[in-house]
Amino acid sequence: QVQLVESGGGLVQAGGSLRLSCAASGHTFNTYGMGWFRQAPGNEREFVAAMSWSGTNTNYGDSVKGRFIISRDNAKNTVYLQMNSLKPEDTAVYYCAAAYLGVASMSSHEYKRWGQGTQVTVSS
Repeated sequence: QVQLVESGGGLVQAGGSLRLSCAASGHTFNTYGMGWFRQAPGNEREFVAAMSWSGTNTNYGDSVKGRFIISRDNAKNTVYLQMNSLKPEDTAVYYCAAAYLGVASMSSHEYKRWGQGTQVTVSS
């Protein structure tokens, strides 16, 4: 089964940028829909962004629209999350996830494989 490993998290000032990466093992990455979710302490897991297997379709959470961009490189088995104009409220652990269905789902229930998460902290 696919294994997912996130990287790229860290501490950044408000207004700054970070790019998260999620590397997937296995040879069927290009059939999965891929998503990013986040969870801050005391909060429920929140949908951030998703991309279909082909890259044709994307979805974004309302709080990140216009600031975050999801992309994928199927040749490298990697999905990215470019985060711009970061705000303190973006502080959370960010998880990437794989959906066997292949679509850009906004529902965490569609995702069957999850990474371990990477911490993003935005200081004011």
